[in-house]
Amino acid sequence: FLVLDPALPVSGVSGAPGGRCVGDSGRPLGGPGGRRCPLVDVASTSNFSCFRLNHLHLDLRLNFAVKEMSGWLVLDLVPVQPGVQSLVLDSHPSLLIHSIDCKVPGSGQEDPMSLTYRVDPFTDYGSALNISLPEAAVGPGRLIQVTVRYTTTDGPAIWWLDSELTCGQSRPLVFTQGHSVCNRSFFPCFDTPAVKSTYTATVRVPDGVTVLMSASRSLYSKQDRVFQFSMEHPVPSYLVALVAGELQHVDVGPRSRVWAEPCLLSCAVQKLGGSVERWLGVAEELFGPYLWGRCDIVFLPPSFPIVAMENPCLTFIIASILESSEFLLIDVIHEIAHGWFGNAVTNATWEEMWLSEGLATYAQRRITTEAYGEAFTCLETAVRLDALHRQLRLLGDNNPVSKLQVKFEPGVNPSTLMNLFTYEKGFCFVSYLSQLSGDVRRFDSFLRDYISEFKFKSVVAQDLIDFFLRCFPELRDTAVTQREGLEFDRWLNGSGPPPYEPDLSGGGALTRPVQDLCELWRTGDAPDLQAVMTFDLSTWSTFQIVLFLDRMLDHSPLAHGALSGCYSSLFDGLNAEVQIRWLQMVVRNTFYPELPRVRAFLQKHVSPHGNTTKHYVNVTPNPPPPPSSSVMDI
Repeated sequence: FLVLDPALPVSGVSGAPGGRCVGDSGRPLGGPGGRRCPLVDVASTSNFSCFRLNHLHLDLRLNFAVKEMSGWLVLDLVPVQPGVQSLVLDSHPSLLIHSIDCKVPGSGQEDPMSLTYRVDPFTDYGSALNISLPEAAVGPGRLIQVTVRYTTTDGPAIWWLDSELTCGQSRPLVFTQGHSVCNRSFFPCFDTPAVKSTYTATVRVPDGVTVLMSASRSLYSKQDRVFQFSMEHPVPSYLVALVAGELQHVDVGPRSRVWAEPCLLSCAVQKLGGSVERWLGVAEELFGPYLWGRCDIVFLPPSFPIVAMENPCLTFIIASILESSEFLLIDVIHEIAHGWFGNAVTNATWEEMWLSEGLATYAQRRITTEAYGEAFTCLETAVRLDALHRQLRLLGDNNPVSKLQVKFEPGVNPSTLMNLFTYEKGFCFVSYLSQLSGDVRRFDSFLRDYISEFKFKSVVAQDLIDFFLRCFPELRDTAVTQREGLEFDRWLNGSGPPPYEPDLSGGGALTRPVQDLCELWRTGDAPDLQAVMTFDLSTWSTFQIVLFLDRMLDHSPLAHGALSGCYSSLFDGLNAEVQIRWLQMVVRNTFYPELPRVRAFLQKHVSPHGNTTKHYVNVTPNPPPPPSSSVMDI
């Protein structure tokens, strides 16, 4: 789970409603007849609105000995405005720029023109690479190719792991993590989700190293030790991802394979089995064709700084999640859902990240409902909404980070604003839209049409709302956006809890025993242990135990220490999701004999670089029992 420090990001968040005008250039905002204005992304210093990026190409050599990537980037650009005299790219101080030149295909000039440039400061997470363009060669609609030769050093997007930090501890490994504004330290770019392009890459590596990228096609020349990649669909810069090391694979479906270090591979394959294709099939029935071809998964060492990342064609997942089958299930399904919501249709700015995460969370739960039943989905949702309200108690209802449209000041890193509201308040809004539609199947159809309308584009919230009202004209005619207490503007710009939450009574068979046991333990005196022991937690699912421990943590410290004697041996043998909560119980209630286990857990699971979490939701679950069963295997 992401625990948001309320003192950290709030200073960079604006409490004023509304704020800057955002939206694709030329796209109306504010409903029918709304005014038009250009997109503003305060997290990017680039002048992306001056160009159309047709394609980018990377040519890199990996040097594990000195932990560097060196090579060049080629951008195929078309100016869309007259009088453009410079190209400004998002960059990072960790990038050492060697030279920049450009060509103008069809101009008759064969030799590239050398360009002057300067690097200007921007924020603590990036800088501005300002490149002067030749006036005679640049004109609206005329293609130019800009080549930047550079070397990466120690930037936030690139993680070099010595062999002892990998799972196998035999060979070093490197991976990149671009979300949300880190890839400007991987290569100079328009580092904004508003810009999408296709890409290709050529990567040269030492012998014995396998390279994977978030690409739809790949080739390998063993003689030259060169990997070549091609992404045929346009993606934003943050979804360009690379991993290289001692990696092997096993096919687990007709369009999916599992990659991992050799020591992890059999466990990963056993945990996933043939489930990936099943989940893809359910998702396609709900939301339309899967657009990315491959749906591969690579498991990375505990140093991976987030739980999972939806890089197209190649999901990155932290290997420690393999300990919990249920959380693995939800993680993978959530990333599969991003194939439609986030990757195919993307939020145009990070201030509206819920357009990716809220919709993906809703889609994830539609998939699990179809695959594993309503009770399982309601239980998982109850855990998440409990966490949302816990965070609200920590931050306060008036905290501006609880808005769906978070307005943050220039220079604030969007990654610091990842929180439960992005996922769960966004999920509740999408669930409210589904409820308004009158039928969940009708809303499924709407989401299919939404993907078809906006695929491979970046959108703002008004795009979704306008399309929703267009598909449901009866709701538009009854002014549904202005219903008292549930106004769409309140949803988007109001702080505090969701105005609406879905009915979770369908999960009662799984959540009611948890609540009953919590009530027994919350008595001021020692509980009736005979009554307590009628609850056999060894038959409970991970999510039931997590819900129990979360709710007991809400009431800690307890007035007695009997909990440790009843459950310590059971919880110590379970997965990390249970253990991390149990060890918090140990600390808050000073169960002294258990304290040494806290150190052992941290030594095993905490990244030496300091872990952060993008997908709080990606601390999510995996294979429950068959839908007919009310109890899931742990």
